Amino acid sequence: MSETVVTLQGWLGSDVTVRQAGEAQVATFRLASQPRRWSRRTETWVDGETQWYSVSAWRSLGEHAAASLRRGDPVVLHGRLSTRIWVNNAGEEVTSVEVEALLLGHDLARGTSVFTRATRAEAPAPSGDAEPSAAPSEQPAQAVA
Repeated sequence: MSETVVTLQGWLGSDVTVRQAGEAQVATFRLASQPRRWSRRTETWVDGETQWYSVSAWRSLGEHAAASLRRGDPVVLHGRLSTRIWVNNAGEEVTSVEVEALLLGHDLARGTSVFTRATRAEAPAPSGDAEPSAAPSEQPAQAVA
């Protein structure tokens, strides 16, 4: 079965919340995306209807999203798209559009960001005479010209 993978540009419509789901952490938030098009008739940009997506980000991606993103931030998101149909309290059938984030970050076309590389946990020291290697230190990423 094929998956539908999408790339979205939009704005965080809520702060990121993190919860425990079994043994993994999952972060969730809402993403608003508003398409724009050029109207030849009026020679102006016309805003389309805002589209809302529920987003989930698992494990370290979710932790990093919670530490980095705030409501109103412009983001670019790449992930798996799915729809869910359910019945609300009023007995009406509702369709939700959900995205499981695979890649996520600030939209640098709309501002700047500072990146801090995450550190990895040290592996247990092997038994024997070998000295354990140190984990990489947390440091800002270097720009490539």
